[in-house]
Amino acid sequence: MDKLVIRGGKKLKGTVEISGAKNAALPIMTAAILAPGHYILSRVPGLRDVMTMGRLLANLGAGFHHEGQKAFLSTERLTVFEAPYDLVRTMRASILVLGPLLARYGRAKVSLPGGCAIGARPINLHLMGLEKMGAEITLESGYVVAKASRLNGASIYLDIPTVTGTENLMMAASLAKGTTRIENAAREPEVADLANALILMGAKIHGAGESVVEIEGVDALKPVDYRVIADRIESGTFMAAAGITGGDVILKGCMPEHLDASILKLTEAGIAFDSVPGGIRVRGSSRPRATNVQTMVYPGFPTDMQAQFMALLCIADGTSIVKETIFENRFMHVAELKRMGADITVEGGTATVKGIRSLKGAPLMATDLRASASLVVAALAAEGKTTIHRIYHLDRGYEKMEAKLRKLGANMRRVKE
Repeated sequence: MDKLVIRGGKKLKGTVEISGAKNAALPIMTAAILAPGHYILSRVPGLRDVMTMGRLLANLGAGFHHEGQKAFLSTERLTVFEAPYDLVRTMRASILVLGPLLARYGRAKVSLPGGCAIGARPINLHLMGLEKMGAEITLESGYVVAKASRLNGASIYLDIPTVTGTENLMMAASLAKGTTRIENAAREPEVADLANALILMGAKIHGAGESVVEIEGVDALKPVDYRVIADRIESGTFMAAAGITGGDVILKGCMPEHLDASILKLTEAGIAFDSVPGGIRVRGSSRPRATNVQTMVYPGFPTDMQAQFMALLCIADGTSIVKETIFENRFMHVAELKRMGADITVEGGTATVKGIRSLKGAPLMATDLRASASLVVAALAAEGKTTIHRIYHLDRGYEKMEAKLRKLGANMRRVKE
């Protein structure tokens, strides 16, 4: 098991290349189940979750190989229709094989998912939608067992705009008979990117990225080559890192149009942004300003940026209020930030952050993916040495993070426990 050792106080300067979005790459990888053939996906980050999805697809009988920034997939003939617990338990996105398997093969057996312990994220809306499309679904010993001779188009209303639920139903509907209408659909850029890949495969999808999506089912799809969008959460994390250190960083390959809420809030905190060819420039101030933020579904401020933004507010001038409305257990980073001297009080889903002049280095324990990132952001500005344990969480969502930060001037290294 690895840990990160960071000595803070260095202003980040230079250019960093933003990786492809893990949360776009994973569903597009599972979409390859829908059509037999060979796929080349570009800008696919070399992350633990990507490799886990690759192993899961290989377990189904697909070919998978990752090299550089490309994933090579072959789905000519799948022989297994079960996603076992040992693979699914580590990554919630594994549930995304359910819709494609059911649509193409008429059957699927998928373990109930695991992943980060940041709150309850049930899949009942996935199952409700598939049942409306004609699937017969049972729960057996921790597995979802689904059957359907052929799915049929249906009108589906999602009680909450679930990202993976929208993606699963959109993929299933692509091969269904008739038209499917999904209301209150998730609007995230990753959903739209999956839809763009499916459209290139021959799917008929309208409204992806909006709250109502219509999918006219087709009889067959074809394999494609596709380039994944940039990771907006990695982009936001590096923005926070540049801001907290008073740095000057160019994010190359960043897609600012996916980051409106994050950029607006960081601007309120005193961070400056300028468009540059192929990316965006981020410049921190001598000290951030306090501001309030509330997480919301896209296009609101993302819950996946809440922890990193809170780290920045820990040294802001004034008092900030942070409200978490998406997950009920997403303040686990607070205890670790307080070990660094942060003045944070939590009551329910609201955190009050009183800014202090500087954080102090300390031994810390990562609890989930975005909490890990927030601790790195905080450590970059802290006085002295910070050691972050259990960084395997970080490796699930950030590609070569310490190498990228070192290139920007950070004093950090990865060592074995």
